[in-house]
Amino acid sequence: MQFVEVLAQLQSLASPAHMAEMKRVGIETQHALGIDIYTLRRLAQTLRPDHDLALGLWESGIHEARLLASMVDDPEQATEAQLEAWAAAFDSWDICDQVCDNLFQHTHYAYPKAFEWSGREEEFVKRAGFVLMACLAFHDRAASDTKLAQFFPIVLQASDDERNYVKKAVNWALRNLGKRSLALNAQAVAVAQDIQARGTRAARWIAADALRELTSEKMMRRLKKHDLR
Repeated sequence: MQFVEVLAQLQSLASPAHMAEMKRVGIETQHALGIDIYTLRRLAQTLRPDHDLALGLWESGIHEARLLASMVDDPEQATEAQLEAWAAAFDSWDICDQVCDNLFQHTHYAYPKAFEWSGREEEFVKRAGFVLMACLAFHDRAASDTKLAQFFPIVLQASDDERNYVKKAVNWALRNLGKRSLALNAQAVAVAQDIQARGTRAARWIAADALRELTSEKMMRRLKKHDLR
């Protein structure tokens, strides 16, 4: 399907009602049409991976077109310059999270960018670094505990960032790392306790929320069952 056809289809799916819902949950809507993520995923399933189409959709500047771009791009063809340009354009938590989950984590640059972006100052670029950590901890089944544990010092270092979209991503990364295995859970709990001791408002929230989940009986049962396989 050609770019013009896809764009026309997106415009036909616009929904003022969903636009209101997007605003309610804090999604930037200045360049949005108002299309829910499930509708976009169904549309993506009708399209083949197409790097050129993805680039065109992103360049349109339309929020949903950019979400769709992350769903139809070919990770093998994505370049480092593309990742940098797209991350620099993030203006909402959902575009950050979807692009990282749908595309960036599957590229050759996922781990380097997780480390690099987590040290950047721009709010959504920094968030992207920790979202990548969360995605890799959940999806990269080939990654060893040792490889994933390299993220813990960065999580600890960023735990004082009071910005809402950063601290929530730091928390997400910590929880996903701790849900990976019993060994990583023990490390995540120790890191959460170190974060708690920092005493800042952001650190206290990150630690309390993570510890609540990571030390629960349900979590322990799941991890013990998983490690017995």
